[in-house]
Amino acid sequence: MTTHLRAAFVSLGLLTILTGVLYPLAVTGVAQLLLPRQANGSLIVKHGGPSDQPAGSALIGQPFDDPKYFWGRPSATGPFPYNAAASSGSNLGPTNDALTTAVKDRIAALKAADPDNTAPVPVDLVTASGSGLDPHISPAAADYQVRRVARARGLNEEAIRRLVEQQTEGRQFGFLGEPRVNVLLLNLALDAAR
Repeated sequence: MTTHLRAAFVSLGLLTILTGVLYPLAVTGVAQLLLPRQANGSLIVKHGGPSDQPAGSALIGQPFDDPKYFWGRPSATGPFPYNAAASSGSNLGPTNDALTTAVKDRIAALKAADPDNTAPVPVDLVTASGSGLDPHISPAAADYQVRRVARARGLNEEAIRRLVEQQTEGRQFGFLGEPRVNVLLLNLALDAAR
């Protein structure tokens, strides 16, 4: 029996060191060497001021509600918007009354922020993504907001549209996914364009 226990404890100790210490250190080291930006959370650093500060991650959406900024997708990670610790969808189906009410409320908020806009509201401005943390919106969702942002900033709509076009990312490898706009990068570009 002691032989079996000793073998079990030796195996436990070796596997703990191998899989709990050496393997994570090796993976972290390789990631830091080959992909340091991604391994550190794809942080976007806002330059300027007394010190450079992280503005956020390119991979996690952030809440923007000021009319002078583009707004991202709603988050299903409530009660706090874009809570990365609570990544999940709402699991509400298309016939669920709570989802219908939330979408109607979001449409009303968008219309209240820009009452002269008669364009149809893009779906990604009123529904959350599967993770609830999507940092991107569609080019149509960005275009829907151009007039409001231009008016709030006192800028020309065409200048804002050009900025949206510059920030629009194409399909990955030319065929995967859809064109998209990272809201944080767009808003930082807006601030820098002043």
